[in-house]
Amino acid sequence: MEYNSLGRSGLQVSKLCLGTMNLGKIADEKTSYAILDAAIESGINFIDTADVYGGLDNRGRTEEFIGKWMSQGGGRREKLVLATKVYGKMAEGVNDRGLSAFHIRSACEASLLRLKTDHIDLYQMHHIDRKTPWDEIWQAMEQLVQAGKIIYNGSSNFAAWNIIEAQFTARARNYTGLISEQSLYNLTNRMIELEVIPACRKYGVGIIPWSPLAEGLLAGILNDTAGVRKKTEAVQKNLNTHRKQVEKFENFCKSIDKKPEIIAIAWLLKNPAISSVIIGPRNVVQIHSIVDALQTVLGDDEINTIESIWPGPGGEAPEAYAW
Repeated sequence: MEYNSLGRSGLQVSKLCLGTMNLGKIADEKTSYAILDAAIESGINFIDTADVYGGLDNRGRTEEFIGKWMSQGGGRREKLVLATKVYGKMAEGVNDRGLSAFHIRSACEASLLRLKTDHIDLYQMHHIDRKTPWDEIWQAMEQLVQAGKIIYNGSSNFAAWNIIEAQFTARARNYTGLISEQSLYNLTNRMIELEVIPACRKYGVGIIPWSPLAEGLLAGILNDTAGVRKKTEAVQKNLNTHRKQVEKFENFCKSIDKKPEIIAIAWLLKNPAISSVIIGPRNVVQIHSIVDALQTVLGDDEINTIESIWPGPGGEAPEAYAW
C-alpha cells in the first residue's frame, strides 16, 4: 500500500479509501466485517462512512457495524483514519438535518455512540447548507475540536466557491478549515476539473473522488463483471448513453492486458491533487483486485488514449470555455 498526505495536513492516508455505503445495506454484518478486515490487511488505513448510511429505514446502521467491528480490539481503531459525515436527515425533527450548530453537536454525539469511539479523525460536511452561516458552522466545529471529539474537517459535494468561502471564513477565525473535499469524479464525469480541482489545489484541500467506477460502468460492464449493478435502471440507462465509449475503453484495456476498473482508478491516482480514491467493494475479492491499481503506471500515450475516449471539459476555467 502507498500513502499520501491528506491535503496540506500531515495526516497520512492510504491511496485507497474504503467506502462503506454498501455495509449494512448490501453487505450483511458478517460480510461487512470480512470487508473491513480485508481492507486493513491490504494496508488501507482510511475508512469513510456517513451517519445516513445503512438505507432509508436503517440510517446509522453502517456506523454501528463499523463500531462493533472496531470494538473487537486487535488495534483496529488505532490503525484507522476514521471519517464520517454530517448533514443528512437522521430523523423527522426540523433540526435533525443540516449544518446548524444544534445539529452538528447532536449528530457528532450520535455518531460517536454508534462508532463506539471517543473521536472522529475526519468530520465531513456531506453537503453545503445554504441556510447556515459559516461562522456558526465553524464555531460548532471548533468546539468539537477543543473537546477532543474531532480532529480535522472535510467537505463533500461542495462547489469551488463553497470551498473558497469556507477557507476564507475559517482563516479569519484562525481555524484550520477544510483539509479535504469528496467529489464525484471519474472518467465519465470530469466536471470538477473546471473549478473544484484548481480551488482545492490553491487552498491545500485534498480531493477524495467518490464513484471512481461510475457505479460499475467502468468496471468491465460489457463482460458482466459489474454484477448486479448492471441490472439497475440507472446504470443501464448510463450504459445505453455511453455504450460506444465503454466498448472503446474496454477494448483498450484488453489491448494492454489490464482490467478496466484498474485503469479507471490508476487514471485518477496519477493526479497529484488526489489524496485518496474511495472504493466501495461488496465483497473481499473486489478489494484485492482493486489494490492492483496502485502498481499500475500509465504512460503518456495510454493517458492520451484514455482521455480521447473520455474527454474532459477542456481544462480549467476560464480557459476551458473562453480565450
